[in-house]
Amino acid sequence: MAGKAAAPGAAVLLVTANVGSLFDDPENLQKNWLREFYQVVHTHRPHFMALHCQEFGGKNYEASMSHVDKFVKELLSSDAMKEYNRARVYLDENYQSQEHFTALGSFYFLHESLKNIYQFDFKAKKYKKVTGKEIYSDTLESTPMLEKEKFPQDYFPECKWSRKGFIRTRWCLADCAFDLVNIHLFHDASNLVAWETSPSVYSGIRHKALGYVLDRIIDQRFEKVSYFVFGDFNFRLDSRSVVETLCTKATMQTIRAADTNEVVKLIFRESDNDRKVMLQLEKKLFDYVNQEVFRDNNGTALLEFDKELSVFKDRLCELDISFPPSYPYSEDCAQGEQYMNTRCPAWCDRILMSPSARELVLRVAVWCSGPASRVGVPIQVLAALLRIQLPARDWEAAADGPSAWAPAPTWETGMEFQAPGFGLAQPEPSWCEPADGRLLSLPLLCHCVFQINK
Repeated sequence: MAGKAAAPGAAVLLVTANVGSLFDDPENLQKNWLREFYQVVHTHRPHFMALHCQEFGGKNYEASMSHVDKFVKELLSSDAMKEYNRARVYLDENYQSQEHFTALGSFYFLHESLKNIYQFDFKAKKYKKVTGKEIYSDTLESTPMLEKEKFPQDYFPECKWSRKGFIRTRWCLADCAFDLVNIHLFHDASNLVAWETSPSVYSGIRHKALGYVLDRIIDQRFEKVSYFVFGDFNFRLDSRSVVETLCTKATMQTIRAADTNEVVKLIFRESDNDRKVMLQLEKKLFDYVNQEVFRDNNGTALLEFDKELSVFKDRLCELDISFPPSYPYSEDCAQGEQYMNTRCPAWCDRILMSPSARELVLRVAVWCSGPASRVGVPIQVLAALLRIQLPARDWEAAADGPSAWAPAPTWETGMEFQAPGFGLAQPEPSWCEPADGRLLSLPLLCHCVFQINK
């Protein structure tokens, strides 16, 4: 018996990944990462796919240029991506400019079944139909199809430049316009400084920077649309509160530098049990005796210390977190299931959305998937399936202009859209426990179905 036909709609896959480590070991990490990425594409077969990368090119961009070119060529020409006949790639390769370089890379892929999709030209202030495959790099500031900014220098801790900023693109699918923002916020430079106050000074810096981005994307220069902001936010758990909770019955030993009297290490020991060391804290060391606390029940017990987004509760929404902290997983393929002892594990990588975008979400499922890697370490992929409801309109009327939910775009051609249930008739993913293994720098996959009523 034939099953009930899937409702027409467009499946949109949003992916965020800090890929810096992939360019340090391209033969192993990059191959495994791409294989897992292709598996996700094959499984969910989205119509529109956005991949937001941070630290693209690794720590030494100039030395990694050949690896960057190979990575981009592989993505655009792979058999796994052959059904995506249109693409836009935006790479910030201007590493010689401290004032502008962000090391962000944004990739957008359109399936051949998606007949029309439009991208916004921020200078001409009109939408343009997307055709062919195009790559933009070097000076993205002059590219009209995006907005790219590095944060002002006084936003940076101690006013020292680092590769932090955002790239914004705007798209129109059917009569739905939305912004996609690739973002990389500031990290915690020192575990000791982060521990000193609650909230930490670094949390305040990220708060200021994210507020700057949100103000920019909803200012008066352009019509307002719903937006998805996804990338490496570097959100951290409230360090002071976490340490107090993990080391409730511990005594603290302070070690200072002999020449400056500066605190260089904190050691927390159990009051009894032979004064066993529970936690050692240094500038770049967070060595806790039991990592399982961060993995048990997906780290749910620690979510109360994930507070940084609460400041933006009226401006940003997020789906329920049902996966362990995404950072800092080991980069050693033999220890992929372990966290490095450099930082307190945290949910740094996030997919956020405006309240108007969140209202469209009908239901959510989060699951884990990923085949075992060829080096013997399972690859853990975390995904969220959203079903998003678009305004109810007849497709034949779409050319007359969009609904009130999105601003009226300046059309270059009449609207035509075909989505014959592609990618929607697959079985729903089942809930499952996280598999043992590494995240492999692909911490969060968000599969969004934009569902249109006829």
